[in-house]
Amino acid sequence: MSIVKKITINDVALAAGVSVTTVSLVLSGKGRISAQTGQRVHDAIEELGFVRNRQASALRGGQTGVIGLIVCDLAQTFYAEATSGLSEALESEGRMVFLLHGGREGEHMLTRLNTLLTQGVDGVIVAGAPDEQGMALRARAKEVGVPLIFASRANYPDDQDTVRPDNMLAAQRVTEHLIQKGHQRIAWLGGESSSLIRAERVGGYCATLLKFGLPFHSDWVVECDASQKQAAEAIQLLLSHNPTIDAVVCHNGPTAVGAWFGLMRAGRQTGSGMDRYFEQQVSLAAFADAWEQGQYDIPVTWATLSGKEMGYLLAERILQRIEEPERALHHVMLTPGLEVSP
Repeated sequence: MSIVKKITINDVALAAGVSVTTVSLVLSGKGRISAQTGQRVHDAIEELGFVRNRQASALRGGQTGVIGLIVCDLAQTFYAEATSGLSEALESEGRMVFLLHGGREGEHMLTRLNTLLTQGVDGVIVAGAPDEQGMALRARAKEVGVPLIFASRANYPDDQDTVRPDNMLAAQRVTEHLIQKGHQRIAWLGGESSSLIRAERVGGYCATLLKFGLPFHSDWVVECDASQKQAAEAIQLLLSHNPTIDAVVCHNGPTAVGAWFGLMRAGRQTGSGMDRYFEQQVSLAAFADAWEQGQYDIPVTWATLSGKEMGYLLAERILQRIEEPERALHHVMLTPGLEVSP
């Protein structure tokens, strides 16, 4: 049986007619190497089929080209989309993602971080970590000098490097849109009081009503889970007690669908123009992930957030942090979109 010879960095240097140091500089992206020399090295790598030993490179103090990603719950499509965007952006920069699952409650986060650190990653991104885990994770990463960034769907402590959606701005935009369309009695439906995301969105909704001098009533903010059945029942009960309400902001897509069915049962489907006033129709607005919004064939104005765009922002931020380890903590906000119903 013949034994296939393992291609080494020395073989690449010999084939390219350069020194081993030059090959190392090309692989790490450091140093001033001419484009012509760099191309010769890359041609030799491709011709010989050289595979870089990333762990050995890390031990020598160079970059491995690998970014660690720990996701609390990959079942959440938002984070799956963010992972897709992150991978796409990093691969375009010649880097790769090492993905681990941290547990829905973040129970395995520290263990997963230590696993990544032993692999010699250049940086780590934690998506969806509970607040109480943040300090321990950051302390461990700081101990070994590896950049760490947190991605979250809601607010995060100020002493962490974060990328997250601007939930308050999303609520402000969608509420202001309803006001500009002539609505003056706007209610809120959905979400649970323990949710930080809901708290931020309700905050934006309330702030916008106050800004325009419109009435706000605590009993117009109704809590319910994402069940379509519960949302339908909740909006019917809300309107039976407050028949002058002319618009409702829903916490998410399933709540909006349930609200739509509830309006149909009550004979108050959403509409626009003069019919809306004479027939006591109610308009709906809601929040949804960018991929999700197109799945709902109902007349709702959507405040959208793109998980994939968050992935792009995470890639940009972690690369900045790797190149500038002492860079000040920074909080990057994902700007919401607005999809207006016809």
